[in-house]
Amino acid sequence: MSELTLSRLVDILRECAGEDEAVAAEGQDIGDVELEYLGYDSLAVMEAASRVKREYGVELPDDALAEIRTLNRFVGAVNEALASAAAQRSA
Repeated sequence: MSELTLSRLVDILRECAGEDEAVAAEGQDIGDVELEYLGYDSLAVMEAASRVKREYGVELPDDALAEIRTLNRFVGAVNEALASAAAQRSA
C-alpha cells in the first residue's frame, strides 16, 4: 500500500468532517498547524483514523491518536504503521 500524503489526509478530513475555512486555502503550508486550530476536534481525528484503517489497512491505537496534534504528525504515524506492517510481512 502506498504512503499517506498530507494532501490525501486533508481530503479525508474534509470528507469526514467538512471543510474549515482555515484549511480552504490551497497551497498554504498547514502541515504543522494544530488540528484544533484548523477546526478538527478529536471526533474528526477518530473518524479520519477509521477511514485510514479502511483505505490503508493500518490502525492507530487510541493513545497514539490522543497524541496527534498536527496533520504532519498524523501522516507520520500512519506511514510509520504502514512501514512496520510491511516489515512484519516481509520478515
